[in-house]
Amino acid sequence: MDININNKKTSVTSTNLQELAQEMNLPEKGVAIAISNQMIPRTEWANTPIAEGADVVIIKAACGG
Repeated sequence: MDININNKKTSVTSTNLQELAQEMNLPEKGVAIAISNQMIPRTEWANTPIAEGADVVIIKAACGG
């Protein structure tokens, strides 16, 4: 299915946010995911489905200043 990740059209096989995090090899800590500008707690990733055309934002923590 095609979704938008950080404003870039991307094809994924994932059906929920937990699978998406694994598919994208995201780190276990320091990552936040939002769908349609609503942050989803990590504890809910496995229960949060991804729909065709979803707008997903992935934010990774960065060090420095």
